[in-house]
Amino acid sequence: MTIAELRKRAEEILSEVEKVIVGKHDPLTLILAAILAGGHVLIEDYPGLAKTLAARCLAQALGLTFRRIQFTPDLLPADVVGTHVFRREEGKFVFQAGPIFTQILLADEINRATPKTQSALLEAMQENQVTVEGTTYALPQPFVVLATQNPIEYEGTFPLPEAQVDRFLVRVRFGYPTTTEEVEILRRRISRKSEEVSVRTVSSPEEVLAMRAALEEVFVDPDLLRYMADIVARTRKHEALGLGASPRGTLALLRMSRAWAALHGRDFVTPDDVKTVAVSALSHRLILSPELWTRDVRTEDIVLEILARTPVPKVPA
Repeated sequence: MTIAELRKRAEEILSEVEKVIVGKHDPLTLILAAILAGGHVLIEDYPGLAKTLAARCLAQALGLTFRRIQFTPDLLPADVVGTHVFRREEGKFVFQAGPIFTQILLADEINRATPKTQSALLEAMQENQVTVEGTTYALPQPFVVLATQNPIEYEGTFPLPEAQVDRFLVRVRFGYPTTTEEVEILRRRISRKSEEVSVRTVSSPEEVLAMRAALEEVFVDPDLLRYMADIVARTRKHEALGLGASPRGTLALLRMSRAWAALHGRDFVTPDDVKTVAVSALSHRLILSPELWTRDVRTEDIVLEILARTPVPKVPA
């Protein structure tokens, strides 16, 4: 697949999803870029902002299978990955696959499950496989986890450990719609005469894998590689941060920059591509210094500050 074909198909996918999701072009594009880059997405925002709906519509438009798991404190690892059950007619135990055996998995309110259950996703997210009682099972491809969590409600939750947060390629926030957008949401609801929504399938699993392969042909200038490394290095030295981004963060910046460039029809990365994806790719990997935990300081603002201070290379367009 060429970059031009990738862009055309991506525009069709986003067009279908935006028939349902109003006014969220940039967050949806980021999620699509992460899916094409082979990564997982943490969607962190308030209830009722169409996080679940967006995940389902993207799966439909992409032609991928979709399963949703509501994470709760009593959810067990076996409820996610599956378990062995005894079949009397066969006289033996057989593996009963769990809902993780899908192509897009929505882990709804992931921080409500216990750390033991959260950890059941780690192998799947990193290795695209799960191991149950010593036997390894491959997951269908492509496999993407879209996880949601509420940023303000902490009672009865179990914060994700840093090792697991780092497995998410990006963190995305939707935000509230404008008044005009909210009126459009109401207008569309009246127009369709039903609570149910659906979008047309315009892609397939094979095509998604072909789009992923096409990203490997996107050129990145050596000076831009140094620029990405400089940005991440500055997170490790920033006075407001107790922990900066790891090399996995640098790789995330590379993967998302290439995907963002391809979605906009270019077979090369520009400094603006890096700047556009940097906050989503890096901010969730940073930990504030303890003395700043009670202050109104956001890691997103620190990434923006670092971008403003880091010299931008002049690369040929």
